[in-house]
Amino acid sequence: MSEINTAIELLLKSYKESVFQKDEDMFSSLFDKEVRIFDMWQQWTYDGLAAWMDMVKGWFSSLGSDRDVITYDDVRIQGGAGTVVVSAFVRFSAVSETGETLRYLDNRLTLVVEKKEGNWKITHQHTSGPIDFDTMKVVLKRK
Repeated sequence: MSEINTAIELLLKSYKESVFQKDEDMFSSLFDKEVRIFDMWQQWTYDGLAAWMDMVKGWFSSLGSDRDVITYDDVRIQGGAGTVVVSAFVRFSAVSETGETLRYLDNRLTLVVEKKEGNWKITHQHTSGPIDFDTMKVVLKRK
């Protein structure tokens, strides 16, 4: 495994862990201060880390005592040197304090990750789900 792949896998592990722990500082440390986010909830874009972290604070606090467990599937890492693109299918499972899975949703995730001042930072994140032609609703369960 290349050094870049190892670094990106560590970043994905930190992403997963920070979400589970609802650790805003750890989560924000993964992103560049000028990050651009295309999230699939509510807003078209979050420009800059401050705007993104306002949304994240609301997300983490909305969970109450529950936590989100992230699982990745079909992770692909492309690029090299200073910029890579990561794509994956991601499941967000809400679990109770006792570990019971309460609900889940699946997203498509694309990250642009750049090496800045020796550290890999997410400079762009895009989440999406396909739209069902008949209902015009977002499909949140991957088949």
